[in-house]
Amino acid sequence: MKELRIRTYPDPILKKRSEKIKPEDIKSPKIQKLISNMFKFMEENNGLGLAAPQIGKSLQLCVINFGGERHVLINPKVVSKSWRKEICEEGCLSFPGKFIQIKRPRKVTVKGLDENGEKFKITADGLLSKALQHETDHLNGVLFIEHEAKKKKNG
Repeated sequence: MKELRIRTYPDPILKKRSEKIKPEDIKSPKIQKLISNMFKFMEENNGLGLAAPQIGKSLQLCVINFGGERHVLINPKVVSKSWRKEICEEGCLSFPGKFIQIKRPRKVTVKGLDENGEKFKITADGLLSKALQHETDHLNGVLFIEHEAKKKKNG
């Protein structure tokens, strides 16, 4: 994927809220090709998810491949979060080699549009929940380092 490259921190696009995609544009060849290329690029780079800003596109679009199931999220919005949180190690393609402990809600529900412009709603816990939160954060200009779990002081 020569035409795509990962934007790494502190690239300003990573801190910018992305533009919504108009429903009538979703089936355009441009958006469909971008979705396909994002999956290929993400898999070539051993990612679990990829948000459009990470490849320099300020669009509300992210892709996740979890357990062999592909998810396309267009204009996604987290509509509910569990009050219970958990700490899990996360990495990010925009922060090569950096893995940190992140505190996030255990379970989330996300609504949005899929690659066909159809409405979807997904509720997830575990790793898929973390991926959904991580990728939707990217679309809102929020980076995973902003969720770093505070270290407990000894004694």
